[in-house]
Amino acid sequence: MKLNDLADNPGSTKKLMRVGRGVGSGKGKTGGRGVKGQKSRRGVSINGFEGGQMPVHMRAPKRGFNSRNRPDLGWINLGRLQKAIDSKVLDAKGEITEDALVASGLIRRKKDGVRLLAQGELKAKVNITVTGASAAAISAVEKAGGKVTVLKPAVEEAASA
Repeated sequence: MKLNDLADNPGSTKKLMRVGRGVGSGKGKTGGRGVKGQKSRRGVSINGFEGGQMPVHMRAPKRGFNSRNRPDLGWINLGRLQKAIDSKVLDAKGEITEDALVASGLIRRKKDGVRLLAQGELKAKVNITVTGASAAAISAVEKAGGKVTVLKPAVEEAASA
């Protein structure tokens, strides 16, 4: 095979309609844009503009607050943890840490830490160390005979120092 033999699959590309090339082309004169006005011109940026009236996104009430400093935690559910233990990806007898979860591929990266959530069922007795855990997740692990150790997030430690 050579570079000059390469070709796209038939029908995978379609020729673009060339607009504004004479009335006889079917897309001449206004080029499919209707008639006159700002929208018929090139480079128009009027998304959300309401003709000088206060736009709806500015009229609507604003609520809530998102802290820029809050820790960005990865998370894992108990059901996924049990599935990994059943398939021998994780060893339930040893200590399960955030690094072990990353190494086993259960979470992609730990970011500022890992939070344990209670969705699913845990049958194995595990000792797990994570940055955060929901109350339901902690009680589910303790009910199965395990123990959850909750660490402080790395962001909080850096902020207090």
